[in-house]
Amino acid sequence: MKPVFAQEGWKEGIEYFKNLPGCPDCNVATLKGVEAIFRLILNVATQLAVLAVFIMLIIGGFKYLTSGGDPKATESAQKTITYAILGLVALIGIWLILKFIYVFTGVNVTQFVIPAP
Repeated sequence: MKPVFAQEGWKEGIEYFKNLPGCPDCNVATLKGVEAIFRLILNVATQLAVLAVFIMLIIGGFKYLTSGGDPKATESAQKTITYAILGLVALIGIWLILKFIYVFTGVNVTQFVIPAP
């Protein structure tokens, strides 16, 4: 029978949790986990933004091809394509600004890191 730790007093430090019986490889959540989650969210958001630009370009092109000379439909298609291109330019501009910050200051702002105390 394994002992129960419900009545035992609190012991300071993470080392206590690393040696629990029946759980030799238990990992306690750290700030590195938050960094990884935030990095994954940013990567997925960037990929979704690029995918949205691509889809909007396809939709705008399809609307333009099927407008049939209708001025309102053509204008709507042109606006869709224009906004998609502006979105792509904004994404590229943001990436370039972050890279310029890294080049001029040496601070890598494209990597999310929580500084350790």
